[in-house]
Amino acid sequence: MSDDLLEWRKQFSALDDCVHLISHSLGCIPDRAEEYMAQFLELWRTRSITAWDEWLPEVDRAAGRIERLLSAPKGTVIMHTNVSIVQSILASCFDYPEERNKIVYSDLNFPTVSYVWKAEERRGARVHLVKSADGVTVDTEALCDAIDEQTALVPISHVIFVSGYIQDAKAICRKAQSVGAHVVLDCYQSLGTIPVDIVDIGASFACGGSVKYLCGGPGAAYLYVRDDLIETFEPRVTGWFGNESPFAFTMPEQSYAENIWRYMGGTPAVAALYQARAGAEILNEIGATRIREKSLRQTQRIIDRVDELKFELNSPREPARRGGSVAFDFVGAADIARELNRRKFFCDYRPGAGVRVAPHFYTRDEEIDLFFEELLNVRG
Repeated sequence: MSDDLLEWRKQFSALDDCVHLISHSLGCIPDRAEEYMAQFLELWRTRSITAWDEWLPEVDRAAGRIERLLSAPKGTVIMHTNVSIVQSILASCFDYPEERNKIVYSDLNFPTVSYVWKAEERRGARVHLVKSADGVTVDTEALCDAIDEQTALVPISHVIFVSGYIQDAKAICRKAQSVGAHVVLDCYQSLGTIPVDIVDIGASFACGGSVKYLCGGPGAAYLYVRDDLIETFEPRVTGWFGNESPFAFTMPEQSYAENIWRYMGGTPAVAALYQARAGAEILNEIGATRIREKSLRQTQRIIDRVDELKFELNSPREPARRGGSVAFDFVGAADIARELNRRKFFCDYRPGAGVRVAPHFYTRDEEIDLFFEELLNVRG
């Protein structure tokens, strides 16, 4: 089959000696990343303190690349280092009066998100956990039913990390808005592999990072704040770059910036933004629609092999509810995944889900077949 997206594979020489089906966990490094990291180091070497004249604007440039991927308005994204920090900043924006202290999310959230919001119970929050019936999906009706007038926040995953299930985020946002609650949408498993229009979805906040489908490595997370909410909140988790005039060094109280920078904390980790630039550029150049079309075709190819081998499928079959990854399980899966990684057939294993694999725009069809052949060789 003709696959014009494989033209982009030429920019990923790391793919030459492996089968990389792990983009849901760690995207492949683009060759351009080395060039951009060299730019950062050269600025540091040759310009010393004046390198900040280039480094600080890179924060906004990096945010702009994410805004395009999210279909978000200009000036609604700020960069951070990881989602745990982003969620903590958002948590620090809220108090929890008895009449509105409920936080609703499912037991399939990524654990770091739950850790942050469960810790808010020390400050008066009350977490309501919606249980998944099958460990794969989240019942949208059950989640919406749990959101009521006492709900302050609904921190949920757009795509469930263990199964690749796409939640009906728009319906959940609609219910939250009807009772005055705010949705925090974790797009880590969606952005870069499915089209995202965060304005249409209606989330108050969104977050994610560079590690996975964005092919940026660790360290370049993002926070989106709906434009009409930017000046509404004053995060307690803050720092000097959240100030309206950071280089005025005013004391003692914080005077928040009147733009998205009020959600910035301390000194930004600029090197990670240079590192992540190439992946975000490439994804914007390709476009999410083309990536999604290929992803659906290749994840179906994976499901067909799973069915053929009579493994247990732990991901949605329905294309409209299937993200970029497929999870499947069988006896001994954890040990086999470990050996596959040793042989550079990259995948991962998660308890309760099994082996997780994810093709991306640079994946060849035959690599999926090679992966399963190698799995069977290891299995014996």
